[in-house]
Amino acid sequence: MLVKRIFYYLVGLSLGSIAVYFFWQKKNATFDYGMDSRTLKTIRIKKRLFSDTAKITMQKFDIDTLKISTILKNGDVDFGKGKPRQTPCAEYYVTGNNELKNISLLIKRCDSSATIEKIIVE
Repeated sequence: MLVKRIFYYLVGLSLGSIAVYFFWQKKNATFDYGMDSRTLKTIRIKKRLFSDTAKITMQKFDIDTLKISTILKNGDVDFGKGKPRQTPCAEYYVTGNNELKNISLLIKRCDSSATIEKIIVE
């Protein structure tokens, strides 16, 4: 009797898990609970501005806004190199991953905008 109950429980749990997976997949829901993910998400949703220095670097090294967006989606935030508690605008140092690992961004995040102050290419 106990084995039968456990079997029914596991079948129901499996079907429910599969249903929830497909519902969340259709909604494009993101789970940004890590510190890096939350920081990058708040930077992405703000109005994005570029300093003159950043624009010059982008032209010099052929970096487009798609590469910047990719870094802001998948990059790593180095809280030690930035100033996240600075007021009124916090500064973050974000490094790209994989093929963009040689590009780093210095970003100043204010209440209504995120300004890419400097782009470092190594």
